[in-house]
Amino acid sequence: MNKNPYYRHRFPAEIISHCVWLYNSFSLNYRDIEKMMLYRGIEVTYESVRDWVDKFSDSASRKIRKSRPKASDKWHLDGVRMMIKGEEHWLWRAVDSEDQVLDILIQKRRDAGAAENLMLRLLKKQGFIPRVIVTNKLKSYGAAFREMGLDIEHRQHKGLNNRVEQSHQWIRLRERKMRRFKSQSQAQRFLSPGEIIYQQTQPARHKLTAAVSREMMLDGIRKWKEITGASCL
Repeated sequence: MNKNPYYRHRFPAEIISHCVWLYNSFSLNYRDIEKMMLYRGIEVTYESVRDWVDKFSDSASRKIRKSRPKASDKWHLDGVRMMIKGEEHWLWRAVDSEDQVLDILIQKRRDAGAAENLMLRLLKKQGFIPRVIVTNKLKSYGAAFREMGLDIEHRQHKGLNNRVEQSHQWIRLRERKMRRFKSQSQAQRFLSPGEIIYQQTQPARHKLTAAVSREMMLDGIRKWKEITGASCL
């Protein structure tokens, strides 16, 4: 069997990879990308862009995860409220002390069971128990840790968790651009790989000089080319 992921696609890998990168790196919708590509003389429909994003984003994010350094032993957990088709949901999210996104999980509950689901996913993906976990004062975290028998330092303070709370901004921007998510599965399918790809090429520029920020962005683009096996336009 042909192992080339772009095999039997009408458009070359460079165009497909570039569209997937555009969608995940900026607050664009499928029709925005269709118009941008047409400006370059490339006629591609927004439906094709959507199919490419659905097909290639997840595999690209998995490769990015494998290429990243190991997460630190200090994790920040938080949850934000989301409305999906008029129903309340909670977006649970974890980052480490270096602002590296560890996982995203959308659930309908905000109780100890939901917190335990997030921790089980984190422990499975990271492969180790952290030294410190920082959360807000939601009691569900402590109940979940006790139920799981985790012997870790648990710091609960609203101010200490600004790191993860501030990084929700990208998600809110995309939620508005997409006029809210249509379902829980759609939101999970988009956000889980999307933020990993976004973080790959969008460093925290407010913490860096212009020269360092530019070099980090270029390095992220180079890594994207390697991961997708294509050269961005």
